[in-house]
Amino acid sequence: MHVNKLRLFFAVALVIAASACGGQKEEAPTPPPNAKRVDQSKTGNVAGRVMVDGIVPANPRLQIEGDPYCSQQNPTGATGENFIVDNGALENVFVYVKDGLGDYWFDVPNEPVKLDQHACRYQPHVLGIRAGQKLAISNSDDTLHNVHALATANREFNKGQHVKNMVDEKVFTKPEVMVHFKCDVHNWMHAFVGVLNHPYFAVTHDGGKFELKDLPAGTYTVEAWHEKLGTQTQTVTLGEKDSKELNFTFKTSAASSN
Repeated sequence: MHVNKLRLFFAVALVIAASACGGQKEEAPTPPPNAKRVDQSKTGNVAGRVMVDGIVPANPRLQIEGDPYCSQQNPTGATGENFIVDNGALENVFVYVKDGLGDYWFDVPNEPVKLDQHACRYQPHVLGIRAGQKLAISNSDDTLHNVHALATANREFNKGQHVKNMVDEKVFTKPEVMVHFKCDVHNWMHAFVGVLNHPYFAVTHDGGKFELKDLPAGTYTVEAWHEKLGTQTQTVTLGEKDSKELNFTFKTSAASSN
């Protein structure tokens, strides 16, 4: 048997076996008796950019030739998404309030967050979701994928998607930064999902920008996470109807240890 067909055969077998291990549906979180609500008339914002200092490592070339469909979708080849830089700023950095919200409680959105597999990539590469919110995972490709969420605080799952336009919904019930997603069929496919019990998170875009809107007055620890450069934290104090600027700078020397 041709080596690529043999590899695909074992991958399919793995996916079929793993598809049975999705786990039981868990209940969404409910508010505690001492829960507080945010007064929207008194909230403020924290905004800034995430910069990079140093020589940015080149993204690796992806070995996509094992799947003819993936090669067809990427005729000029493909590289990884480890470092996406725009005018000296880092994209795909997950920025969120790590500490300081105390007893505030936030309703979980009804609409799902979407994670797609398109052109043999997870799209988006980095995203955030609320604990208890639905994650709609779709396959827009005409090839086999499998979604393997390597959760630790939450329940790990491994689900095969062998049909184009197939959609599965999953729910994480506990905060976890970050949940690593991979595809066991295409080993270059990765995504990272930040799960939080509040809405104060963002993924940097348009030149490393982020904004955390509608924060109540308080003192917060804000963390910036990058898949190769690790994390940084800063403290910010926000008054009522206040706006603060908060910037982060990652040094690429940290990449050698990740």
